[in-house]
Amino acid sequence: MPTTESPAVSAVPVEAVKAVRRFNRFFTRQAGVLEPYLGGALPLTEVRVLYELAHRDALVATDLARELGLDGGYLSRILKRFETEGWIVRSPSPRDARQSLLTLTEAGHAAFAPLQQKSREEAAALLAPLPPREREQVVEAMGWIERLLDPTAPRAPTRTVVLRDPKPGDMGWVVQQHGELYAREYGWNSEFEALVAEIVAQYIRKFQPEWEKGWIAELDGERVGAIFVVRKSATTAQLRLLLLTPAARGLGLGSRLTDECIAFARAKGYRKMVLWTNSCLSAARAIYAKRGFELEKTEAYEGFGQQLVGETWSLKL
Repeated sequence: MPTTESPAVSAVPVEAVKAVRRFNRFFTRQAGVLEPYLGGALPLTEVRVLYELAHRDALVATDLARELGLDGGYLSRILKRFETEGWIVRSPSPRDARQSLLTLTEAGHAAFAPLQQKSREEAAALLAPLPPREREQVVEAMGWIERLLDPTAPRAPTRTVVLRDPKPGDMGWVVQQHGELYAREYGWNSEFEALVAEIVAQYIRKFQPEWEKGWIAELDGERVGAIFVVRKSATTAQLRLLLLTPAARGLGLGSRLTDECIAFARAKGYRKMVLWTNSCLSAARAIYAKRGFELEKTEAYEGFGQQLVGETWSLKL
């Protein structure tokens, strides 16, 4: 039976259609979609579902199915399998008693972490042979494709987020920003800036590139955040100096920086990650708790011109 095309579809030149199909074949081959995805046992769709659960809060199955374009029954079978594996838990939705909120468990995060790391490595390997300007052109082109083909995408200028290695001058900025932000937002005095300067100096002098790493976050070319992993012992990594300027808040950058640290520590074979924070830093504490960090110890103390409660958190890797 002949098919009837809409006028809009029939108006697309044949060569343009061939170009789209050719690009689809090219990119699926480059991205390794035709092979076992990321070298693991999970198919692409299940990895994508895990990704959404790892990066989104308060998801319900109907929203997940709609946003991923999945059949409800198919998604239900995937979620049942995840539940059997102990990767997700369900809790009643406060908005609709007929719906359940889906939350990734610590085991779920542990299952997803190596897949996320492998995905990052494959994407980096794809871009690595290109000179810096050509990499930028590829990323810009992909952004244009997204914006032009997705009618729901915002037309405002895209904000570019980059996580990169620290370079000369960055560490002084880290000290300065800690001093300014904590004085303005929490009333801490210069003792805190001195502490950060000592931590930074020790990190630079004793840096072990095989076991330690730092990230500087840029937003539209401006520094807006930082985080570091240091080697505390042969089996324990320490997360240090998570920082976000006000311009970067609400974009999920704190979560992204923390995820980078956890993935790095797991890839290096650390068995535990620890961190020290203060009870008043609620946003950072929420990020740590969501990723499975557990509060091990609290201690009241006087420091930085304030009465504070220090906290030690840890995560089994």
